[in-house]
This record gives sequence, structure tokens and C-alpha cells, in this order.
Amino acid sequence: MSKICQITGKKAMVGNNVAHSNKRTKRKFDANLFSKKFYWVEQDVWIKLNVSAAGLRTINKMGVDAALKRAAEKGYLYE
Repeated sequence: MSKICQITGKKAMVGNNVAHSNKRTKRKFDANLFSKKFYWVEQDVWIKLNVSAAGLRTINKMGVDAALKRAAEKGYLYE
């Protein structure tokens, strides 16, 4: 399972660890993901999504149905 938000499309970023001597080594910044179950009223089913904290706020603001429609249009949904 990849570490990508199914609502916002957020994924891992690459950056540097910077030592006190200013030596730089590569590191990865993972998205803040949660595996959550949501009740989709329109389809009368429970669905399980990997969502970031920003994705949870989006679902709270727009609702599950509208957020899923927008994510499907942008191609963020996967099984």
C-alpha cells in the first residue's frame, strides 16, 4: 500500500537531514496518513480510505460524497 492520500493526493517529499557541521544526507518526509473507515450515505456502504490530516479536514468540510467525486476526477483514488 503506497503512502499517498486518497483524497488530496499528498505523498512523500524528499529533503535533507542537515547536521551541525552542515553535512547533508537525503531523507524522506512522509505524509501524515491515517487509515479510516467512512460511512458513505449515498451508496449505503462503509469505505476504508488512506487519508492525510488535510484530507480529513476536506471530508469534514465538503462531505464524503463530494470529496470522493473530486478525488476521482483528479485520479487520486486507488484500491
